[in-house]
Amino acid sequence: MISRRKFLAATSLTGASIVAGNKSFSKLVQESPVSAVLNSPIVISTWDFGIAANAAAWEILKNKGRALDAVEKGVHVPEADPNNQSVGYGGLPDRDGRVTLDACIMDELGNCGSVAALEHILHPISVARLVMEKTPHVLLVGSGALQFALEQGFKKENLLTPSSEKAWKEWLKNAKYQPEINIENRLFSPTKLPGNQYNHDTIGMLAMDAAGNMSGACTTSGMAYKMHGRVGDSPIIGAGLYVDNEVGGATSTGVGEEVIRNVGSFLVVELMRQGYPPEEACKEAVMRIIRKKPNTAKEIQVGFLALNKKGKYGAYAIQKGFSFAVCDDNDQKLLVKAASYS
Repeated sequence: MISRRKFLAATSLTGASIVAGNKSFSKLVQESPVSAVLNSPIVISTWDFGIAANAAAWEILKNKGRALDAVEKGVHVPEADPNNQSVGYGGLPDRDGRVTLDACIMDELGNCGSVAALEHILHPISVARLVMEKTPHVLLVGSGALQFALEQGFKKENLLTPSSEKAWKEWLKNAKYQPEINIENRLFSPTKLPGNQYNHDTIGMLAMDAAGNMSGACTTSGMAYKMHGRVGDSPIIGAGLYVDNEVGGATSTGVGEEVIRNVGSFLVVELMRQGYPPEEACKEAVMRIIRKKPNTAKEIQVGFLALNKKGKYGAYAIQKGFSFAVCDDNDQKLLVKAASYS
């Protein structure tokens, strides 16, 4: 009996058509963006600030470095940027005024590590990597994650910047907790923050190195003014990030609760395993959220970003406004507008 995987491979080789909606699989593959050279290094990440993050990752990838090192180095950039109020230093606090960070990382071997509700540490992604490499666990949270970080030599720092503290105190006047769609486009225009920065909610990064191996990272300060202790999808393996070196990787952005409920990034990777091109896999994951809760199409934003082993990439979101950055041999500063449902 032929396996499903062998069947799909065989039909692909013979040029057979696999229908997805109103388009054939073969046509969709041709339409999907692809890295300039097959198996050449590539890194992609969410949002416009992913351009600077990709540049840091590219310094490793272009010198034939490991994808795992590249994604860690890349997301260090937004984690340390005080103007980015949704990742790391300068992140908007929870409703109690405490900046709590979530992050995860995953390598080509399926190893993974994450931290959640971590306070006082500038680079949670590096703590997540050490959870992966130095403990038998996958996830450490709260005070336990902080204790581990301090034991590993990380320094305790105040991550609440004056601008984020001011924003929190202004929020306290009404204390209304209601996530807004693409809030960054309303609150933070290029004229209000230096360096053309925006306030998005996460950076997710996927990379493939010169050896053809993939890794991913995801890091965030989570929803602004969330309940203390709230954890979204970003540190949850399979929700905010998933990498399978045989297939590809995926990451997410937006309201994490809906991503968790649908194990979103794992779903995208499994759809790619079945033959879906990256954008179509992301679209199907979004549509499953919408089909279960039709009102989410009006109320929230969720987007997925994916990269497969052939260097093809794609993204899809519920709402317009989601963009992602691409860096490869062909272009180091490409910003792509993601397709969307509405």
